[in-house]
Amino acid sequence: MNKKNFMLIGLVLVLAGVYAIFFTDWFRPKTILISHTSRPARAGGRNGGRTGAVANPLIFGLGDYYSLTEVKVVPIAAMQTNKLAQPVWHLVSDEGSDDVDRFFYGQKINGMDPAVEGARPEPLQPGVMYRLFVVAGKIRGQHDFQLGAPPVSPPKPKSSED
Repeated sequence: MNKKNFMLIGLVLVLAGVYAIFFTDWFRPKTILISHTSRPARAGGRNGGRTGAVANPLIFGLGDYYSLTEVKVVPIAAMQTNKLAQPVWHLVSDEGSDDVDRFFYGQKINGMDPAVEGARPEPLQPGVMYRLFVVAGKIRGQHDFQLGAPPVSPPKPKSSED
């Protein structure tokens, strides 16, 4: 083989490397794609008629089955002023949860415990933007969501001077 052949082989290898790095997912960190939905609960159904139960449970879908090691929900406004904002719901696991592809807000996920002993999920406020963080080993994902529409202030009454 002569010098020209070595140059062509080298060029092909460099182009193949550039293609693999920039046009494939081989070297990108994997992420969890999260979605959410809220469905009306049936009377006496999943909530069992308990008072204080969530009327429209919030369901998060992960798109695939994952063994979760951390689930955390934080108000976005609190995160903007404090990087260490207190989460409204925080579960952790050393060894990973059972494989799940969806879960409800506030649900006890098998294999996970509250990050703070005895902590319970706080109720979500309508109109407040939250961010869900999910970790499954080295794979991470996050998703912004809002429960319901923001509260609408009533119109001002017209005064007699108008």
